[in-house]
Amino acid sequence: MTLLETLVDLEHRGWQALSSSGGRAFYDEILTTDAAMVFPGAVLDRAQSLDAIASADPWSEYRIEDPRLVELGETAALLTYRAEAVRNGAPYRAMMTTAYVRDRDRWRVALHQQTPF
Repeated sequence: MTLLETLVDLEHRGWQALSSSGGRAFYDEILTTDAAMVFPGAVLDRAQSLDAIASADPWSEYRIEDPRLVELGETAALLTYRAEAVRNGAPYRAMMTTAYVRDRDRWRVALHQQTPF
């Protein structure tokens, strides 16, 4: 599996977790200790991100489109893509960027950013 395929697979697993009751558990495992999430109007640290994930309603559908990879060496990479999703009947469209770092034998999320369009 290529690095692009690996990171897109992790994003799909994250979306699937957010589409069920497993979002907090998934992100508790994959976020680095100093992770941040950037949303319109807010920058959340790891604890705030996990609380926000736990309190959010699940997504009913999602789609990842046009994923692109920027490698930042052997232990870091950026994945950017366009997401279209639905929550509580309301559509959501955003450009997403997730910064991954290699921690021993797995990739973890150091930063995630969303720009709605």
